[in-house]
Amino acid sequence: MDAVRVALLREVLAGTEWLGATRRFAGVLRGSVVSHGGGLLLVGTSRYEPWHLAAHLVDEAAWSGTPELAPTLVRHGARPSDPAHLAVGLGRLEAARRGETLLVVAPDGPGGCLCERIHDARRAGATVLALGSGDRDLAALAHESLAVPDGSELDLDTVQHLVSAAAGENALPAPRGRGRLRDRLSRLADSLTAPPPARW
Repeated sequence: MDAVRVALLREVLAGTEWLGATRRFAGVLRGSVVSHGGGLLLVGTSRYEPWHLAAHLVDEAAWSGTPELAPTLVRHGARPSDPAHLAVGLGRLEAARRGETLLVVAPDGPGGCLCERIHDARRAGATVLALGSGDRDLAALAHESLAVPDGSELDLDTVQHLVSAAAGENALPAPRGRGRLRDRLSRLADSLTAPPPARW
C-alpha cells in the first residue's frame, strides 16, 4: 500500500478509534527502537510470518531516515541455506537483551513454544510489543499491544499498513519555523509522488 492509499484510508477512518490506536502503537514502536539505537526483532507464528510488515518497515526506515525501524525478521522455519535476511531462526529470541524491541504479530495467538521464548526475551530486558487478535497470554507478555479482534472494521493486514506508515512519518524531524504554505504543500506533494525505493 503506497502513501496515497494510506492517506485515503486515513480519510475514510477519520473519527474512528483506529487512527489514534495505530498512531499510539507506532509511537511506542518508534520510541522504543530509536531511544535504544535499533535492535528491532519481528516475529510471527508458525502459521503466519509477517513478511509484508517487514518489507514496509524497511521502506519506512529508508524513507524517514530512521534505520532503527528496519527489522530483523525472525522465522520459525529458517534454514542456513536461506538468504541472510531470511535465515534468522527462533534462536535469535533467546539472545534478545535489554535495549532490543520484539514485535510479535500473532493473528491467532502465539502458541506455547513461542510464548516461552517471548517471556524469556522480556525477562532478559527486551521490550515486547504485540499485534494480534487480542490473545490474553500475548497481551500479558507485551509492554504494549494493539488488538484487532475478528469481526473488526479492519483486518490485521490493514492495521499493519497503518502502523508501519505512522512509525515512519512520526520519525520525520519537525520542520523549523512555520515556512510558507506553498513550501509545505510542495514538500507534501513531493513526498506523496516520490517513487518508492527498491524492495528487498
